[in-house]
Amino acid sequence: MPKIELLQDIQIKKAKPLEKEYFLNDGGGLRLLIKENGAKIWQFRYTLNGQRKKTSFKTYPTVTLKEARTKRQEYQTLINSGIDPINHIKQIKEENILDINGMFLNVANEWLDKESERTKESTHKNKLRAFEKDIFPFLKNKHIKEIVIKDIINIIEKKQLQAHEVATNIFTYMDNLFRYAVLKDYCERNILADIKRSDIIRAKPVKHFSKITDPYILKELIESIYNYNGGYSLRNALKLVLHIPLRAENLCNLKWEYINFDKKLLTIPRELMKVKDLNFDDFKMPLTDEVINILKEQQLFTYHQEWIFLGTNNRDPINNESPNRALQRMGFNDDKKGKKIRLHGFRGTFRSMIETLDIENKFSFEVKERALDHQENSKVVRAYAHKSDYINQLIPLMNFWSDYILSLKN
Repeated sequence: MPKIELLQDIQIKKAKPLEKEYFLNDGGGLRLLIKENGAKIWQFRYTLNGQRKKTSFKTYPTVTLKEARTKRQEYQTLINSGIDPINHIKQIKEENILDINGMFLNVANEWLDKESERTKESTHKNKLRAFEKDIFPFLKNKHIKEIVIKDIINIIEKKQLQAHEVATNIFTYMDNLFRYAVLKDYCERNILADIKRSDIIRAKPVKHFSKITDPYILKELIESIYNYNGGYSLRNALKLVLHIPLRAENLCNLKWEYINFDKKLLTIPRELMKVKDLNFDDFKMPLTDEVINILKEQQLFTYHQEWIFLGTNNRDPINNESPNRALQRMGFNDDKKGKKIRLHGFRGTFRSMIETLDIENKFSFEVKERALDHQENSKVVRAYAHKSDYINQLIPLMNFWSDYILSLKN
């Protein structure tokens, strides 16, 4: 077999394209392909495990003759060790991509994009805010494999001093993010897997919503609400919540379509309640005569609209905080004197006062809880309880409560 003469740079530079492509050989499997269009492409041919293979090194002069020979030597070293150069290069590229994608900023943004598809917009905004404000400033330039538990503890402990709930959420976000990173092979383990949230985050002291249980102060509250002149929607919303202890979200977003005057019934879709389990029926509440009167009065102003209680723009529902501000303006902001209440406190007032007033035990515990849409924690009990019709039992309870409110007013 004739000896292959080594290529010279001058020879490569002078090589001209012909009608057909041809090769200039440098030996050891290295050759230069001269294309019809003048392109000059390095190729390396080799045999591994009895199979003939071929790969390329880009073009000349991007890869010089010297660099091509160096690559040939690197590839030959791999082949001598039983490693396929093509697979080796592919693996390195994949690892480089994984390495770039594994930067914490990239992993977090990828996870947040996935999360946005399954969470409410408002919830996702809070999540983004926590990352941008509290997490990214400390971790964005690190690879996720480099992050240690101390990094996360420092972030959480700092945030815990400012906002306990956000600190708690950050723990959950990071735990879920690391689970995702393990799934995507960006890191080998979830560093939070063996850590309890309570090991890092101190329990927040429980602060119950202020409620009014003194009949004299409750009488003052009722009279102040019925005489409130800060807008018909706010006045009637507060009057309504005196008689039906709805949560703020449900009260402020009531729609006329939820009201059936003929059946004297309020029905709120289950998915709009705090407990959204669709195994439960929609929330249903009988309407007392006084509640009907309140709604009839409100009809004069908003019956042609979707929402029952309109805000100042006469288009959207009242803000959840507007009734609370109205209560403050009425003077119900003194906790020490037992004269402070917010919307949620009406529920506590209802539950406490009913327990006190029901001296003959006319109303069952279950019915009192159902008026607040409190659901039984036991799955077995819930499976049967959701099928029960409490409406007939709620009617006397709500009439009793409504009559009591009016007796204090009068």
